[in-house]
Amino acid sequence: MNKSLRVGVVGAGHMGSYHVRLYSELLNVELIGIADINEKQVNKIASQYHTVPYTDYTKLYDKVEAVSIAVPTSAHYRVGRDFLEAGIHVLIEKPITNNLEEAQELIKLAQEKGLILQVGHVERFNAAVLELKKIVKDPIFIECRRFGPYNRRINDTGVVLDLLIHDVDIVLGLVDSPLKEINVAAKSIYSEYEDIANVQLIFDNGCIASLTASRVTEDKIRTLAVTQQNAYIVLDYAEQDLHIYRQGTSEYIISREAIGYKQESFIERIFVHKDNPLKLQLVHFVDCVSKKITPMTSLEAELKALAVTLQIQGKLKL
Repeated sequence: MNKSLRVGVVGAGHMGSYHVRLYSELLNVELIGIADINEKQVNKIASQYHTVPYTDYTKLYDKVEAVSIAVPTSAHYRVGRDFLEAGIHVLIEKPITNNLEEAQELIKLAQEKGLILQVGHVERFNAAVLELKKIVKDPIFIECRRFGPYNRRINDTGVVLDLLIHDVDIVLGLVDSPLKEINVAAKSIYSEYEDIANVQLIFDNGCIASLTASRVTEDKIRTLAVTQQNAYIVLDYAEQDLHIYRQGTSEYIISREAIGYKQESFIERIFVHKDNPLKLQLVHFVDCVSKKITPMTSLEAELKALAVTLQIQGKLKL
């Protein structure tokens, strides 16, 4: 029988509570505890999932082998560094840090100590995204839309680092070409940060990607569409659905009723095995630590996604 991996969670907020719940359901994991400076909140979550609350995350050092870090981005570097220095494997929610230098330091530290450092890009584990990567070949145009209503709990960053980074990461994984140009338009509506942003990425091979993120839209939309030769592919992140549109026939018709073009298209729906992407991400992290599996995404790719996102952020004019 395999030995259970001893894990902890730092952060008892929205994402941290999800990590706690899912770890508590994994058979090969022993959830040791959860840490947060908010004593009332950490006690509540710990009681709900039958684990131990801590208000000082350093109390986890000698108790866990791996940890999820789901604290505000501004604290990612400090908390991540502390656990890596303590010899503990780390999964840290995206973005890994809010600047490239600190991200590079964490990666270097993990490599020096032979530890797993995984960044929580949950969309990578969306079943539809995994299938999409098998289908897309030489994309011509990519359009990403990530919309939702304003959420007051996100008050330390704008939509670029909070939301758009997901689509930057996916697009960079789909386009096998250097990035040539970045164009950005953004606006602040409810906060001091950008609440809506539209970004155009232009690649050396001619591919154009249009990415829009909004937290001022009353409907929640999470879609990605790819135009490539002979196919138009539409992905819905929430439904984990993929549809491929292909042109069948077109002809010019003249009849008593009408004059014009008649076009027939074929629509192919790709059925995928749907599962909770965050659960799959945590399972992968646990497997990487327990079974010494290489993470599906390289640390170089992590840096690339962050670097491009920070370039976008640097072009913001609010």
